This record gives sequence, C-alpha cells and structure tokens, in this order.
Amino acid sequence: MCGIVGVLGNHQAAPLLVEALGRLEYRGYDSAGIATLDEGRLGRRRAVGKLVNLSDRLVHEPLRGHSGIGHTRWATHGAPTEANAHPHAGARVAVVHNGIIENYRALRAELSEAGIGTRTDTDTETVALLCQLHLDRGLPPREAAAATIARLDGAYALCFLFEDETDLLIAARKGSPLAIGHGEGEMFVGSDAIALGNLTDRITYLEEGDRAEVTRAGVVIFDAANREVSRPEKRIAKAAAQVDKAGHKHFMAKEIAEQPRVLAAALGHYLTPEGAIALPEPGIDFASVERLTLVACGTASYACYVAKYWFEQVARLPVEIDVASEFRYREPPIPARSAALFVSQSGETADTLAALRYAKSQDARILSVVNVTESSIARDSDIALPILAGAEIGVASTKAFTCQLLVLGALALEAARQRGTIDDAALAAHLQALRQLPGLVDQGLSIEAECQRVSRGLAEARDILFLGRGRMFPLALEGALKLKEISYIHAEAYASGELKHGPIALVDEHVPVIVMAPHDELFDKTVSNMQEVMARGGKVLLITDAKGARIAGDGVWEVITLPEIAPLWAPILYALPAQLLAYHTAVAKGTDVDQPRNLAKSVTVE
Repeated sequence: MCGIVGVLGNHQAAPLLVEALGRLEYRGYDSAGIATLDEGRLGRRRAVGKLVNLSDRLVHEPLRGHSGIGHTRWATHGAPTEANAHPHAGARVAVVHNGIIENYRALRAELSEAGIGTRTDTDTETVALLCQLHLDRGLPPREAAAATIARLDGAYALCFLFEDETDLLIAARKGSPLAIGHGEGEMFVGSDAIALGNLTDRITYLEEGDRAEVTRAGVVIFDAANREVSRPEKRIAKAAAQVDKAGHKHFMAKEIAEQPRVLAAALGHYLTPEGAIALPEPGIDFASVERLTLVACGTASYACYVAKYWFEQVARLPVEIDVASEFRYREPPIPARSAALFVSQSGETADTLAALRYAKSQDARILSVVNVTESSIARDSDIALPILAGAEIGVASTKAFTCQLLVLGALALEAARQRGTIDDAALAAHLQALRQLPGLVDQGLSIEAECQRVSRGLAEARDILFLGRGRMFPLALEGALKLKEISYIHAEAYASGELKHGPIALVDEHVPVIVMAPHDELFDKTVSNMQEVMARGGKVLLITDAKGARIAGDGVWEVITLPEIAPLWAPILYALPAQLLAYHTAVAKGTDVDQPRNLAKSVTVE
C-alpha cells in the first residue's frame, strides 16, 4: 500500500526522498509528495499520478533542507487528487500515513468544535490537525505527537515532521510496518528495508504499538505502554534491497525468469543432503494435529488450495481453507489439537495478520509461510517458514507463489512422514521429484515465445475461461487472477467438472478457454470437458505435456507443451504458463505490468 520515507540527513533531503519513493513504487500508488524543512520552515510539494510528475514539479519548485518526509499514496479515503495527497499539514507539522484511522469522523467533530476545519477528504489530515491543536495548546512536539497517537483508532504507520525541529522525526506503527534506518550522523524512516536500501543497510523494525523519537544521534523507542524499550538493529543484505530489472523490460519478467534459481535456493534450505526435511526450530508435531487451517489472501490463498490436496492426499491430514478477510470476522471455532498456517508474501497483509491473531487467541499452534522474515506475521508465529524468493517488486506475484508452493509441499511431506502415511521409499521418491523442479522450471521457460505468440490472440478477447481438475483447479484460479490483475481482461476459473453446471452457457467462438491438464490420473476426465467446449464452437488453449498433446491436441485452437513432471508437483511447473500468458497479454494490450491500476503489492489496510 502507501509508502513512507523520512530523512534526517547531511545532504539535501529532497533528492534522497524522491529516490527512496521510487524504490517503493512497487507497492502501488496514485499520488506522491514530500515535505522538507528549509531553515526550519516547512515546505511541501505534491503531485497526482506517477512519481515523475512530482520530480517535474520539484525541478520548477525545488525544496531545500536536510530533513524531510515523503509518501506514495494508494487512495483509501478520498479520490487521488493533489489536495488529498500526502504529506498533510497543519501550520507547524506535516504527517505521512499508511493505514486507516477508523475514528477520524469523531476526531473531525472535535476539531470542528475547536474551530478547526478540514480541506481534504482524507482521514490523515485529521492526524495533522489534531497534532497542530496540541501544539497550539502548548505541548512540545514530542508530547504533541504522543498525545495525537494516543487518540487514534485503526491501523497506521506514521511519520511526523515539525517546523523548527530540523533534528527530529516521530514515527509510530500499529498494524502497518515501519522501520528505522541507521546511518553515520544520519537517520531514516521507511516502510520497509527496500525503501531504505539506497541509504543504509542497518535497520531496526518497530514492533506493534511502538513510537520512535528519531534524531541524528539515534532513536529512542517507546512501546504501547509508553515504556522505553530496545529493539534490535539488523544488517540487511544488499541483495534483499535490490530493485533493478537486471536487463528485463519489467520486474515481472525478471521475477518469472528468476524462478529456477530461487526454487533451488529454497530446496537447499529445506532439504538436507541426507534426504531429510529440515524445518525451523522448534518444529511441529504433526502426529498430534487433527486439523490444519490454511488462511491467506489472493494468490497466496491459491497456494493454500494446492497445499490442501497435498496435505490431505499424502499426509491424510484434514484441511480447512479460508480467505483471511472472511476468517477474521467469522471467528470460527478452533478445536484442540489444531494448527493454523498463514501464507503472506509481505508478512504484513492486514486481514491475514488479524486472522492470525484471532487464531492465536484461541490457543492454536501458529505456522506461517512468508517472504519477509522480519515481518509482523513471522514474528507473531510459533514457526515461520521463509520462502527465500528475494524481493518481489511486480504487484502480480510470480516467484513468491512458486516458492510458497515449494515450501508448503515440503511441509506436507514432513507431515506425512510424521503421521506415518508414507514409507521411507515413497518419501525419497517425492523428494527426488522435488529436487528436479528447478531444472524442469528452467526447461519450462522455453515456452515463453509460444506464450507471447498466443497472447496476441488472447489480448483481443473480452472474456476468458480457465479450467482445471484436482491440483490444476487452483492453478486455473491463479491463471484467471493473473490475467485480470495486469491485462484487465475479465477472466474466470472453474473446476472442469463444474463446466456443465452453468459456465458452459458462456462458451462461444469469442471466449477462449484455457485448459490446464497435465497427463495425470484426471486427464481423461478433463479431455471430456474440453470436447464439450469445442463441440460448442469454443476456442481451446490446451496446456499439457507431450503425452497429453499427442492424445488430445487434435482440434484445439492452440497447445502449449511443458516438460513431463511428477503429477504431485505439477502445480509448481504449471504456474509458468499462467504467469507468461498474463504477462504477454498485458504487454500486447499496453497496460502497466508492474503497477496495474487500483492494486497494491502489500495490502496493509482492510
């Protein structure tokens, strides 16, 4: 979602702020702005649209000063206009904010009674005006910020900049991530390590409820009970904050191409040379677990749907799946001898985090599969399993999805071993098949030219259907989601057996039907559904392996052929055509692949 940057530097802050905001573009945004202190006086510049619009404005209306804050906004309250763009300001304070202030209407009413009117549609302006009111009533900046923060309900990451306070930033977090960066005589604030990657590799992550007083000399942190606390400083590997495209046209293209490497890294982390599965301590006793609940949002939830097949078929462990936004409000009963597993690329997804905390309150054992090991979800888990995908910048998840699948697959095998549902020989065979995945994915990337050619036809469609059976059904869902996300073509996915129960009414010569069907135990059933589509004039794009293509390729519109793979792990390989078709269709349509409209990479608000 929104991105936050703060600088207390030794050089001009505006260029540093704009560069850092550029590193946060991947989050998705619709406006941007900065505020600096020039000889103690606040100045602001804001612009709607891409960051280049703010940069152009700063050329004509520069801001000076070594202290400042910046923001990229993803609209929640109020349309994307310059007036609604951050930073918001009172007479002597400017504020940037990620999150939603839920009681802003009540606070606005209080401000109105005090004779203070609002000029924007945002909840964030209320924060700035309330802080200004405390300043007007005689509170010094530190106390004014603390008094303001104490009145806020909802989720927020905040950074305050005060007039005449060139050596002070106040930062606070509740429900949204925020980090402090340490330099030599300089200090920084950022939404994540990527934001600060060009400024420092020394990071302190604020914890839930923390408030930080930042000066060039360092940081003093207070917890939710207003007690001074110490939070560890961590070194961030340079690669973790790297955001270059490495010669690719888009981040998404780079991240698709990286999948063989990151899958190999994840395999090396979780599989020992002796042929065992290595989980982080303290591990989990799956033999004592009677039910596993999987919770996630978006693409991560489709990884959970694949994992359900693995856990139930291989480990014979009953699995319930829920999208986090429903789970958290349904507040389902969680019986004893249950475990709950939460999947999130960012580890900060608001609904998933809230669902985790509900499950934790019910004494469930908490596992998580995350890409950011210092994230809130990871820290709140009993066991956090990193997927080791590296920074994923494209909004549409690619390498994180396949790494999530790999980690979930390894976890399912470990559950099966502990529960005695597979013997040593079967486990060894499954692990050997897993080890072949990076090479098969590398081979699978050779379909890109074919996907690019086919996508020119898909780009002309208004509606597209995806079909899959068994483990391929979640991949059909993922393929439809990817296409919607970045090409803006309406796409729907169905379990192949459901086709005749309504969706077949949509089939005609103008609606391409993409069928994901490796030659597995369900292949013949899927072919029957495919024939039903073709009998009604439908255009079928069959994604299969060489054997499947030989059997069912006649009469279809197009065939994309992948390497043969052990059926259990086919979903990981078949993610490739889902990604490549969406990518090249979006390129053919000329849409913004890495930053599609209305979407954000890390959804830290409801």
